[in-house]
Amino acid sequence: MHPRNVLRRRLLIAGAAGLAAGAVSGVAHARGAAVQPDIDATRTWGARSPQGTVSVLQYRPSRIVVHHTVSDNSTDYSRAQAHAHAHWVQDLHMDDNGWVDTGYTFLVSRGGWITEGRTGSLTALTGGRTFVLGAHTSGQNTAAIGIACEGAYHAGAEPPQAQWDVLVTLCAYACDQYGIASTQIFGHKDYGTTQCPGVYHDMLPQLRAEVAAARA
Repeated sequence: MHPRNVLRRRLLIAGAAGLAAGAVSGVAHARGAAVQPDIDATRTWGARSPQGTVSVLQYRPSRIVVHHTVSDNSTDYSRAQAHAHAHWVQDLHMDDNGWVDTGYTFLVSRGGWITEGRTGSLTALTGGRTFVLGAHTSGQNTAAIGIACEGAYHAGAEPPQAQWDVLVTLCAYACDQYGIASTQIFGHKDYGTTQCPGVYHDMLPQLRAEVAAARA
């Protein structure tokens, strides 16, 4: 199935689930209009256990920082590839960087699948009151969640539409859950000497605008 058709199917399912939840509670999405996306938890993609303590911060983040993982620009848009990519990132961060777990909060695959990065991030997001301390942006980890896009987006590379659409959906949901303004979405290079997130950085104005529209 083409990734955009997969995206459409998954968003319809997520939207229906959200409406059902609202009907049961007697209220429409309490924090805003954004759709709750389908996110594969660490247990779903078979993550390794953290090698140490994962800290949960007892307050809400104030911004989102977007990254790219500088992995291959795979043409495999499957859920299995999203899980393989999540394993690749975790192994890199734990074995090469010596970190306790994946540094990113969430990852978005080129096929439009979302995986939980650092253990506990999904539970914190759905609760909307706490977030997990990651290791993605120097000086910002205590204030921001980090969302990393699978692939290398240097000059000339373009993100697949499915990845872009799901990134918008995830950012909109995170902004709603945490009360983050849509303008408070940044790129890694805003906070350090890096080219990350590549062309995604040039697309940040569009991302902020589409996130705002998704929350309306």
